[in-house]
Amino acid sequence: MTSRLVSPRLMGMLLLLVTAFSWGLNWPVLKFAVGAWPPFTFRLLSGVGGAALMFAVALARHERLLPRPGQWLRLATAGVLNITSWMGLATLALLWLSASEAAILAYTMPIWAAIIAWPVLGERPNAWRIGGLAVGLGGVATLMAGQLMAAPMADLLAKLPGVGFILGTAVMFAGGAVFTKRYPTDLPPAANLAWQILFGSAPLMLIAILFDRWDLARITPTGWAALAYVVVIALCLSYVTWFRALKRLPASTAAVGTLLVPVIGVFSSALLLAEPLGPRQLVALGMTVTGVALASRG
Repeated sequence: MTSRLVSPRLMGMLLLLVTAFSWGLNWPVLKFAVGAWPPFTFRLLSGVGGAALMFAVALARHERLLPRPGQWLRLATAGVLNITSWMGLATLALLWLSASEAAILAYTMPIWAAIIAWPVLGERPNAWRIGGLAVGLGGVATLMAGQLMAAPMADLLAKLPGVGFILGTAVMFAGGAVFTKRYPTDLPPAANLAWQILFGSAPLMLIAILFDRWDLARITPTGWAALAYVVVIALCLSYVTWFRALKRLPASTAAVGTLLVPVIGVFSSALLLAEPLGPRQLVALGMTVTGVALASRG
């Protein structure tokens, strides 16, 4: 009854907010987890746990578990673009970057989404959306500028592998947003996400087996709590809300909305990891929220 009283656009924006907060808080959690766990073992376990949880939800709701014939390739491609990007490349990036740096650079994603969505989906950006993108990215640039200016050149060069990995994440995930809109599957949300997580985790399995040391006895209770957050909130809940938001919003508008994530990531990293927080971050927050508000009118 409640969903009938809320417009699809407003519901899409509310779902987008849930996604943004889940992913924003995930950056300090991931930064902690990279130090507490063998990184790809952590990603493999979170992927298997997330897929199992979503399959259990699908079974409890008596949803269909298998896609129609001919849609397996769509699921595999979406899984690599949407899941492997974050579980693989973003995890590697955190070996060189702070949580706030990674969050900021990852959300150049709206630029790539807007560029890809124009020729693929025909979503020609209007004035509101362009203005929202410009203001929102200005907030991201404000966050980034101070960090770049304060760092010695040697430190910046040392971060280049991390920058490359996180920009790869941004481009892949932007392509995933557009691909999901262009080539949807008819699976219910829980089973759809479960298969994407499995396909997205598959490339990480071999890496974890070959290169990680499987010493789970040394993992602290806090490390296990980080795994639980990633599985239940950052992976399952946030991706369900993300895909549902994409059904209600243009891909480029949804992408601009995710500019809230780096701001949330920076604030939560300051609180949880004692990373820098000052006037520059507050200005960036105002710019990013303004950008999201403008884009939502597009």
